[in-house]
Amino acid sequence: MKHLRALTFDLDDTLWDNRPVLMAAEQSLYDWLCRNFPRIGLHYTLEDMLVLRRHLLQQDPELSNDVTRLRKISLAIAAETAGYDKRLVEPAFAVFLEARHRITPYSDVVPVLRKLRSAGYILGTLTNGNTDLRRLALGALFDFSLSAATAGRAKPHPLMFEEACRCAGVNALQLAHIGDEPDTDLAGAQNAGITAIWMNRKGLPAVPGIEHHAEIHDMAELLDLLDLT
Repeated sequence: MKHLRALTFDLDDTLWDNRPVLMAAEQSLYDWLCRNFPRIGLHYTLEDMLVLRRHLLQQDPELSNDVTRLRKISLAIAAETAGYDKRLVEPAFAVFLEARHRITPYSDVVPVLRKLRSAGYILGTLTNGNTDLRRLALGALFDFSLSAATAGRAKPHPLMFEEACRCAGVNALQLAHIGDEPDTDLAGAQNAGITAIWMNRKGLPAVPGIEHHAEIHDMAELLDLLDLT
């Protein structure tokens, strides 16, 4: 893969284990709501809040392009249902966002990113979530970051990958995307003509019909793939 000049990474479950992060953030938000707006706790359990967001997504699938807006709408509905002013939405979301950024990268991430930078690769991130790399020490290792909200479309739409090429100053053949989700990361990269590298940390079986150029199980294998070991 000597033709590659830039690499983009998915965030959640590619660079860190996202499930415990989200579970803790959901609990922090719910606990804050129950302390400060107790009638919400009488109307909704934590699971009810998750169900509410799933219902909103079913009603408007476009909300998947902006998970921040999705969460704020759900908070507004919860406030109104419990008889509170919708002005609680912004401080509540701030509580969630602070907890959502308490991440611990996989142990292989930072050393490999530093080596990739030293080797001259342009590094970026692409996420459908609401992680802001500027709030993480990890962000200093990347040249740019894109989200579904800032790009206007979520993976697997090719627009996000096209924007990544623009930010990196490369063409599609010079960019590889590394991510864990076949239906968003791999399918999106393939549709945009970009090299798709599957970060399969859990050793999952391939998804029929979704192709990828390479499969790795950790960041060390990425170095092997790029002949940097």
